[in-house]
Amino acid sequence: MSHRILGAVLMIAAAGPGFAAGQYEFMSSPETDLNRIYRVDHATGEMGACQYAIKEGDKGVGVTLCYKPGEGAGAQGVSEYGLLASHHERDGGVFRLDLRSGAMSICYVLGEAVVCTPQAR
Repeated sequence: MSHRILGAVLMIAAAGPGFAAGQYEFMSSPETDLNRIYRVDHATGEMGACQYAIKEGDKGVGVTLCYKPGEGAGAQGVSEYGLLASHHERDGGVFRLDLRSGAMSICYVLGEAVVCTPQAR
């Protein structure tokens, strides 16, 4: 394994349940039987999520199913945003945090999109 790949693996492992680099932060859903990863844009707060899925009747490797921003999950005011998962093993959503104002919202997948509650403090 090259030193560059080993360094990236160690950086991801040290990041714990969430991983932040560059413009986006990623966090897995706290629900223990759900393979969903959430994404937030650090500057705009726009949310997204993806998960592994198997197409019906498909015997291949499956697909990456991604959810676009829906109600409340689009770009917010320019700030600094992050993600935090609760420790409830049955929660499928994550908290979107405005690190400058202290406002929070809960974001989760509803139907075909990621939705978020209005920000509150």
